[in-house]
Amino acid sequence: MIESSNSSITKFPLVAIVGPTAVGKTALSLRLAKEICAEIINVDSVQVFRGLDIGTAKPGLEEQKQVPHHLIDVIDPDEPFDAADFVRKALGIIRSIRARGKVPLLVGGSGLYLRSLLEGLAPCPGRNPMVREMLRKISANQGKRALYDLLAGVDPEAARRLHPNDTFRLIRALEVYHQTGESISIWQKRHKSTSGQKLLCTKIGLVRPREELYKRIDSRVDAMLNTGFLAEVKLLLNNGYSHHLKPLQSLGYRHIIRFLKGEVSFDEALSQLRRDTRRYAKRQITWFRADPEIRWYHPEALMDVHRVWQEIG
Repeated sequence: MIESSNSSITKFPLVAIVGPTAVGKTALSLRLAKEICAEIINVDSVQVFRGLDIGTAKPGLEEQKQVPHHLIDVIDPDEPFDAADFVRKALGIIRSIRARGKVPLLVGGSGLYLRSLLEGLAPCPGRNPMVREMLRKISANQGKRALYDLLAGVDPEAARRLHPNDTFRLIRALEVYHQTGESISIWQKRHKSTSGQKLLCTKIGLVRPREELYKRIDSRVDAMLNTGFLAEVKLLLNNGYSHHLKPLQSLGYRHIIRFLKGEVSFDEALSQLRRDTRRYAKRQITWFRADPEIRWYHPEALMDVHRVWQEIG
C-alpha cells in the first residue's frame, strides 16, 4: 500500500484509466483505487443513467461497496446529460475527493467526456431548437444515415469519429456547422490551441491484442444475455421510456430494441451487437491513441501496481 493518502494526492493529483470497452478497466480500477487511496469517478456517458446496468457493464453493488464510486446512476434515462453536464458535476466531485485527502480516479471509455474535463469545453454555440427540429425531421423522413452523410460532407473528421446511429452527436455537430459555417472539429482544434492550463492528469491506457479483445467482447455479450439484458430493456420500455431517447439508442440497447420491435431476428440482433461493439472499440482505440500523454499497458502487466507507480511516477 502506498504510504498515505496525502502522499498519493501530492504525487498523483488526478489519475485516469482509459481504453476500449471490455478491455478490463473496472477490475484494474478497483485494485488501483485501494492501492492509492482513491475514489472512482465514472467516465462512461451511459452509466450515468439509472436502470441501464447490464448493457453498460456498470460496476455492481458489491464492486461499488469496495471503493466509493461517483457519477453512476445520477439521472433518469429521459433527462438530458451531455459533456458540459459531466464536466460541471465532475469538477465538484474532484474538489470534494481532494478535500477528503483522496485521489480522484477517472475510469471509462468516453474520450470526449475525459478531454472536455481535462482541457475544457470548446466554446461552440449553444443549442438551437429550430435547427435541431429541422435535423430531427431529416432523420425521421430520410433515416439516420442521411444525417451521417450530411456530416461527412461538411466535417469528415467528425464523421470518422461518430457512429451513423449516434443521432445525438450527429445533430450536435451539424447544428454547430449550420449556425457558424465552421465544423465542430475546427472549433475543437481552435480551442485546444488557445485554451489555458489543463488539469494535470496521469493517464493509463489499457490495450489487448485485437483477437484477445474481440473474444472478451463476445464473452461480455454472452454474459449480458445470461444475466438478464433482455429483461432490462423490456423493463425500461414498459416503464414508459421511449426507444428514441439518447441512452436507449446506445450500444446494445438499440440492438435489443430492434429485435423487440420485430425489425430483426434475435440472432441478427446479437450478430450486429457483436459487430458494432468491435467497431466501437476500434474507434475508442483510435481516439485515445491520438493522446501522446497516455501510457499504454496490457492489463496483466499492471497486476503489480507498485511497479506501475514506479514507472509513471
